[in-house]
Amino acid sequence: MSAEPSDLPYLRIADEVRRRIASGELRAGDRLPSTRAIASKWGVALATAAHALRALAHDGVVQAIPRVGNVVVGPKPQKARSPETRTKNDDENETELSRANVVRAGIDIADEEGLDALSVRGVAAKLRVPPMSLYRHVHGKEELIQRMTEAVLCEESLPDIPPKGVRAQLEVAARVEWRVFKRHPWVARVLKMTRPEPMPNAIALAEWVLRALEEAGLDAATRLRLHILIHGFVQGVAVNLESEAVAARETGMSEDDWMRENDSAFRELAASGRYPAFGRAFASLSAGFDLDLDEVFEMGLRTMLDGLETQGMLGKRARRSK
Repeated sequence: MSAEPSDLPYLRIADEVRRRIASGELRAGDRLPSTRAIASKWGVALATAAHALRALAHDGVVQAIPRVGNVVVGPKPQKARSPETRTKNDDENETELSRANVVRAGIDIADEEGLDALSVRGVAAKLRVPPMSLYRHVHGKEELIQRMTEAVLCEESLPDIPPKGVRAQLEVAARVEWRVFKRHPWVARVLKMTRPEPMPNAIALAEWVLRALEEAGLDAATRLRLHILIHGFVQGVAVNLESEAVAARETGMSEDDWMRENDSAFRELAASGRYPAFGRAFASLSAGFDLDLDEVFEMGLRTMLDGLETQGMLGKRARRSK
């Protein structure tokens, strides 16, 4: 027998928070316990506690504020409507409903709340239409995500005329993909290396890379491996964009806040003598270290392409593009 919605742990937590708000125990502006505190109090996993906070945020009950945490904003007021008015408005919404705005609503939810918050029911709520009406446009969440991915992959255009040189063309492709991941961090988790989906806009990027590598005179298998290598590098850095965005939403802490809170623990490890190289690096960075993923991406791309050029895999050595 399947569990009723109220039997799900994350929904019980969310319902309890709503009850405390309704009773006046929690008021607008009050800070909720952290994800870790909720998990400890309720005896659930951190992911379950985070799911409860996401559900509350999706309903507009709480809001994650950087450097503060999850704060009560109160339920959104609903204007009462007569059955006649409601039916008319619902009919108008369904008339305006299209696959394009279903996909756009899904993208907005994934951008704002993360991919784990995405659901067909959530998209329907955002569009103010019955959930079943969405199934005329997408068969389910899996197809919705695929169409969302296709839509965002074409937001960045490749040049009509490629730059000269294999390396310059590979740099263009990598930076286009990086910009898409930065704008939509969830995409890095969706694109699969071992079981890729046959999506035209994903193939368009692969086409650009494979055509560039043809100029280097490489065989087909090597071209495909290099394409996967470059994509894997960009994706590997980009997954940290999503994890940081999720962590900031769930904890209300920025990356700097997190490092300050854990500074003493890192200093203790550095001073323990068990990790001398780490200790020396930590001591040398007494003024602090700012992690910039754009810098990591550019350094990694440059190093990888330098190595491919050194091995003669990019054809004639060309001047680096800036």
